Amino acid sequence: MHTSPPRSHGRPRIGIPVRLSSSLDPDPRVGEANELFDFIVDLVRDGGGEPVFLTAEPGDGRLAETLMGLDGVILPGGGDLDPGLYGEEQGQECYDVNPAQDGLDLAVARTTLDAGLPMLGICRGHQLLNVLYGGTLVQDMPAGAVTHHEPAPAAGAEPGRSGPWAWHDVDVVPGSRVAGLYGQEGTPAGVTLKIASGHHQAIARVASGLVVTAQAADGTVEALEDPLRWAASVQWHPEARELPAEGRLAPFRAFVEVCRNRP
Repeated sequence: MHTSPPRSHGRPRIGIPVRLSSSLDPDPRVGEANELFDFIVDLVRDGGGEPVFLTAEPGDGRLAETLMGLDGVILPGGGDLDPGLYGEEQGQECYDVNPAQDGLDLAVARTTLDAGLPMLGICRGHQLLNVLYGGTLVQDMPAGAVTHHEPAPAAGAEPGRSGPWAWHDVDVVPGSRVAGLYGQEGTPAGVTLKIASGHHQAIARVASGLVVTAQAADGTVEALEDPLRWAASVQWHPEARELPAEGRLAPFRAFVEVCRNRP
């Protein structure tokens, strides 16, 4: 497991809740999620930030104190949220449902919002933001006009394999925070991005208090944000290694700058 690096002068401190499921899990998707976590850590560092790894024991009251020393938070991808969190029974398609991970990620997200820190959710983090605000999820997406994920890897496949991805376009609302992460905050026309997609769940009912700022051609909600604070999320994977190097780095560098310039 990572340990937090020493603080570097002038580098915004970006909290990232650790992944609690082992890469030795027989489901190779768990190893993939842990590998993507490492990619995010590297991109935050390359983008000028200082990654800080967030953990919490049950009943640990130190999380709020830890977050007070941060400048922002990223909620990374991972396994499925417990459907009980949004009032549903768990279906058989759910994988790697981990109550400890749900507890950590939700505690981090709530405390981040209370502290007024910028927060960016990615994939699972996107879904968690919606659930935190009171929304619901599609537990397993039916096949449709847009392919959002490749078939799940077979049992026994090599863990830690990033991708392959389903690639498709998303239309981003101009002037949104997500458009700003891609350098398009002032663009009056719509922004279209080609993204790396790898999810079998999606937003069902959008929570009150959040607005949709990107969609796929089939209507899938691809980005959300809170218009009253800097909290935003994307369903896709901006950290995917198959993206061009500058395209991978740009949104993380932009988020680091948001955290550097926060009030």
